Amino acid sequence: MTHATLLAMLFLAGQTVHQELSPGDKRPNVVVVITDDQGYGDIGAHGNPLLKTPHLDSLHAQSARFTNFLVSPTCSPTRAALLTGRHEFKSGVTHTILERERLALSASTLPQAMREGGYTTGIFGKWHLGDEDDYLPGKRGFDKVCIHGAGGIGQTYAGSCGDAPGNKYTNPALWCDGAFVKETGYCTDIFFRRAMNWMAEVDVKKPFFCWIATNAPHAPLQVRPEDEARYAGKVTAEQAKFFGMVANIDDNIGRLMAFLHARNLRENTLVLFLTDNGGTAGVPVFNDGMRGAKGTVWRGGTRGCSFWSLPGRIPPGDIDTLAAHLDVAPTLLDYTQVPVPKALALQMEGRSLKPLIQDKKAPWEPRMLVSHLGRWPAGKADAYARRVTAIQDGRWKLIQPLGDKDGPWKLFDLAKDPGEKTDLAASQPDLVKAMADQHDAWWRSVRPGLVNENKTGPAINPFKERYWAQFPAEKPPSMR
Repeated sequence: MTHATLLAMLFLAGQTVHQELSPGDKRPNVVVVITDDQGYGDIGAHGNPLLKTPHLDSLHAQSARFTNFLVSPTCSPTRAALLTGRHEFKSGVTHTILERERLALSASTLPQAMREGGYTTGIFGKWHLGDEDDYLPGKRGFDKVCIHGAGGIGQTYAGSCGDAPGNKYTNPALWCDGAFVKETGYCTDIFFRRAMNWMAEVDVKKPFFCWIATNAPHAPLQVRPEDEARYAGKVTAEQAKFFGMVANIDDNIGRLMAFLHARNLRENTLVLFLTDNGGTAGVPVFNDGMRGAKGTVWRGGTRGCSFWSLPGRIPPGDIDTLAAHLDVAPTLLDYTQVPVPKALALQMEGRSLKPLIQDKKAPWEPRMLVSHLGRWPAGKADAYARRVTAIQDGRWKLIQPLGDKDGPWKLFDLAKDPGEKTDLAASQPDLVKAMADQHDAWWRSVRPGLVNENKTGPAINPFKERYWAQFPAEKPPSMR
């Protein structure tokens, strides 16, 4: 019996998958912070020899940390898995552009469940799961919305994925509750400030679910000069900008934690810090001995940060068990005691991590998890079924890292070889075949979910159309 089947059976029996709260416990608020292109090694507490992240280091010390936390190789796929509790391909998300970043309208989401369960919900920053009206976060469970378009501020691609015209990281135009607001300041500072202002308004009314998703430190590396100056001359010019953007994120983590303490919210707020894929500009400085980076299915491309902090209820410490982005939704529903809606129960394949968080030695049934880059040329999904993909169970990892051709499987024993240096495929043919068969079965299971393949997007990005409708004088004369 699969975990998703068990969840569905429990729902249909009129039960929940949660334990009762202890006497005196209140349902916690939830703040999720997810950064963009910050790798596992881009944190001081993980051993980076140059980057200083004192506030993230402090949160790390207060948290249960999954040291083997699987995310997708790129950003939209990870976000889809986080919000649905299932592999992103089952929600149609196989790319970051070309209409293949859109979260299928049939997918049930975590914020929808949180809202139905009595929480007020807000998102600040990056969405990147569809810019057309029906795909926007206000239609997917968020009450309060303040976002940029596309995958980053100023990004523009043909079709549905593009931000407001001419947008920059400083003084951006943001889509907030159905209209553009021309903001003042640096994007990361704005997102945290708006999130804290919103939490201050709702904290006495009902519990809140706050999603802060920075576009930093994703390229283009537009950084505040004073943040870049912290690392100028210590690393390359590009890395100084990148590390400066991470330092600014760290400053905002400090402001967030101070805010929660000042309003007496910290003791009843679960803070979850995540990263969305492997590292980029910081990888040459420090990658914790891992092979690969963003856009690969080596550990350096799919190992993310996962810090869970709830004072008095979550014991700090490292947890080595393999966990993944698709476990976040069931875990947050467990901690908040929000009943699992039928539609979400039927689709979720992730597991609540609460047993492991409370006791890292808790019984845990092994499972196979697949990482796949996607991003194949239009109409070529089946040809790429075994390209840039990997399947693993926490110890053994079977990988085919090539995107330009079909290549042989490689096998690594991660328990002994976390750097993925010694290929054992030739000495373990039976294991290779068994894992390859499981991978093929997985592909067959996700194939019906690829609903965005070969779709054609609008002639003009929706964010541009909305922007020009609100500010017609800024529309280029050739397009009037």
